[in-house]
Amino acid sequence: MRINFAYLGRSQLIEASAGNGRTLALAPNLLRERVSFDAPLLHPLRFREAMSALHDVVINDLRFKPRDRSGYEEWTKQQAAAKQAVYRRELERAKQELETRHDRTMPPGFEQTFEQTRKRYWEARFKLASLLRRDDPDLWRWLMPCDPVITVADDVVFFECFSADESSYGCLSVSREAFGTGAAVSLGTTNVDYSWDLYNHFQSLRSYRQTRFLIDPAGFEVKTDAAPDYREEKIDLPDGWLRGFMTTQEAMGMPGLAVRLSREAVYSALAFLKRHKAKTSPRAVRFELLPGQPPTIVLEPWEQRIVSYGTTYDGPETEPIRIWGARRLLVLARLLPLAEQFDVQLLGTGLPSFWIARMGEMNLTLGLSGWTTNDWTRGSALDLLAPPATISEALLLTVGRLLQQRRSMSLAELGSATGTSEPALTAALRRLAFAGQVIHDLPHGVFRFRQVMPLALDEAQLGPENPELTAARHLMLKSEATVQTMVRTDRGVVLSGTVESTPVEIMVDLDGRIRRGKCVCGHFRKFGIRNGPCRHMIALRYLSSSDRPAGASRSGGFVSLN
Repeated sequence: MRINFAYLGRSQLIEASAGNGRTLALAPNLLRERVSFDAPLLHPLRFREAMSALHDVVINDLRFKPRDRSGYEEWTKQQAAAKQAVYRRELERAKQELETRHDRTMPPGFEQTFEQTRKRYWEARFKLASLLRRDDPDLWRWLMPCDPVITVADDVVFFECFSADESSYGCLSVSREAFGTGAAVSLGTTNVDYSWDLYNHFQSLRSYRQTRFLIDPAGFEVKTDAAPDYREEKIDLPDGWLRGFMTTQEAMGMPGLAVRLSREAVYSALAFLKRHKAKTSPRAVRFELLPGQPPTIVLEPWEQRIVSYGTTYDGPETEPIRIWGARRLLVLARLLPLAEQFDVQLLGTGLPSFWIARMGEMNLTLGLSGWTTNDWTRGSALDLLAPPATISEALLLTVGRLLQQRRSMSLAELGSATGTSEPALTAALRRLAFAGQVIHDLPHGVFRFRQVMPLALDEAQLGPENPELTAARHLMLKSEATVQTMVRTDRGVVLSGTVESTPVEIMVDLDGRIRRGKCVCGHFRKFGIRNGPCRHMIALRYLSSSDRPAGASRSGGFVSLN
């Protein structure tokens, strides 16, 4: 997908002409809605560390890298040196033969002049390559395919980013209480110009120097296309980046288990992970949760137990939950001196998790996919694990317009305003989030209107829906699914039946989500339910639901069941 940007100037840190004040001025995207903000930062050090942690999320890439080949390269250098010595001997012999044959000697200083000229050429070539590496935007786009998304709301300002390996999502939410009295603001969402130089400017923020935070609206107020520092960029987003971003928003709207961890427990886990690197499987972080007891996290394969004293798990009794890719949590290390506590939202074993670092008026949400290499694009089909619900176009429009008018609402407020059941309402919110229109603000427990792109995204940008869900609909339309037994337990319902003459068994928890199951199809044998349930499980779950659809259609980027 090609995204257009237009900026007037560069984001930079501007020194005041008098006194010791400075202004952190961000250049907004002029092709988006007019967004502005101008107020002094009351806690610049806290803001600096939080933004630096967000930057670490962006550049985080823990995908497999080849092993160190320095020993082999040193051996090849020695071999090359030996060959060069042979070459030099043969060159001297050839020169002597030529001088004898033509009765002429080489000009004095010929070889020295040749070496100096060649050295000057390669120095200039390497200098040019370094300049291109530093200034070529394509290299930076590899690290961060899309400029950060900034949203100015009436009560918060929040920044969103996505990691290079498409497995980590970061959102820094800064309360308006973190800013002093400033000029009038313009609410909305935009992109801002970002670079390594701006990151370095963040590092110079100090508490003893007043700093103003400015999203400069100057480009919206004057004719800028003829200005010398006006520039336009057209960015081709990598395959799956945008869909991964949207899947993150959808996952944030799913119900999960809330676990509160003390800062000391997170510090102990990060310190252990920093000092140790697992060489054998499993390499998971295991949560052991008992109602009324302090949460316990176990680092595998060492079985290192860390108890979060001072906090209590208040949720239902559950089996141990495992998440993978724990080294991605090291981006939180910089926030430990500032954090008061950490809240974790768990969706299940092998599914995404969200870690919220609470720092007073600032909150950093770190979203992790189930595995480092199991990114949001190719990862868990989260919408298939969610409770089934009927979604109409009218409901989507109603919810979208309400949020656009009020900017933020809780689930209870939306339910009262629409008179809709909670399953249908949460399903509509997930669809709106997947289309880039809504974000679930986990730290504040509200849904906010936020457009990632100027328009709602549809299938053309995000790609077709999950093939297992499409196949499940066809199975239901052909009436090839049968429920044989239904056993209710204190944890949910266990269903068994046949779909396409295939025996299937699933467990649906009290929230209506598929937590585990058995099937003999190829999809389940390969993935289990980590990439979402197979078509047979989906059909069985829908068949047992009182809210199952009679048909389905795809419209406007949303799944519409009618």
